[in-house]
Amino acid sequence: MEQTAGECWVVGVDVGGSGVRVGAAPADRPVDPAVTRTVAAAAAARVSASAGGQDARALLDRLLPALGSLVAGLPGGARIGAVAVGATGMALLGRDLAARLPGPLARATGARRLVLAGDAVTAYAGALGTAAGVVVAGGTGLVAIGLRPGGSWCRADGWGQLLGDCGGGAWIGRAGLEAALRAQDGRNGGSPVLLAAAERHYGPVAGLPAALQPRPDRAALLAEFAPAVVAAAEEGCPVAGGLLRRAGEEIAATATAAARAAGGAGPRLALTGGLFRFDPLRRATLDALAVRLPTARPGPPDGPPLLGALRLAAAASAAPALRGGAPIGTVAPGFPWPLDPPLLSLLDLPAADGPRGPRRP
Repeated sequence: MEQTAGECWVVGVDVGGSGVRVGAAPADRPVDPAVTRTVAAAAAARVSASAGGQDARALLDRLLPALGSLVAGLPGGARIGAVAVGATGMALLGRDLAARLPGPLARATGARRLVLAGDAVTAYAGALGTAAGVVVAGGTGLVAIGLRPGGSWCRADGWGQLLGDCGGGAWIGRAGLEAALRAQDGRNGGSPVLLAAAERHYGPVAGLPAALQPRPDRAALLAEFAPAVVAAAEEGCPVAGGLLRRAGEEIAATATAAARAAGGAGPRLALTGGLFRFDPLRRATLDALAVRLPTARPGPPDGPPLLGALRLAAAASAAPALRGGAPIGTVAPGFPWPLDPPLLSLLDLPAADGPRGPRRP
């Protein structure tokens, strides 16, 4: 579709455990993947975590060049009305992002509005929009989030690789590696198939502790082994098959907890994220949900978390001016999702020098 010069665009950013995705779309119409422009250069980049959560400096090092490429490809005279960033860990460990993103993003884009959201919120907005229901977002981690009919968020799990994310990619990868090491030792519960897969992927298993434990992107490295677990299950490995059934049970339990907290009979439910591209895991999850939550109405998501970030940005761009440019309570006029900092915050960006508009290279 041909775009008009001078129109307003919005930018969405999806920061997950395995990489960063950036997209832009016209602000004055429903977000349509057919006219969404994306940048793939940052897709393979991993952003490390710090004590304050996602490392803002590491994220900006990858994000700003991607934004520059995106801006360069927009129609002449285009302006950016809002940027929405959805990031893993924002709800629990987002202090560094909240403190350090606004200024650089204002300078890079000329936008007047910023949305900071947990990746669960962007997953929800991408999967169900503003409708009430429950979304399970599965990737490196695992979280379920619900939107109550009265308009407030509830979530289950999403506690991170050390304390939760049960059934997620890192959880499956770690369980698969444990089964590999059990086979190495000759302990019960081991899988020679997974041992061979681990050695193909990581090298000799004796080096695994030193290779994995010091890494800040340890969760992503563990999640890299999840496809090997799925492949082993499909080849008939009973240990791998049992791990996927356990993962499906964990995911269903998390979805059920979120659905009960959200209330309402027969909730809409969507599974979204790269984890659910694996059919055996998806089937195991749906089978467990049919037992635990038989009234749920599973359906395909509208789109991925990047679509959710773009939807949040489009709504923020159209919303009236905020009070003082600070995160505001739980209600914002014209913004259809409930604000709940740090899970979801809406801010006015600081004014950039000169006229508003994207900073082209």
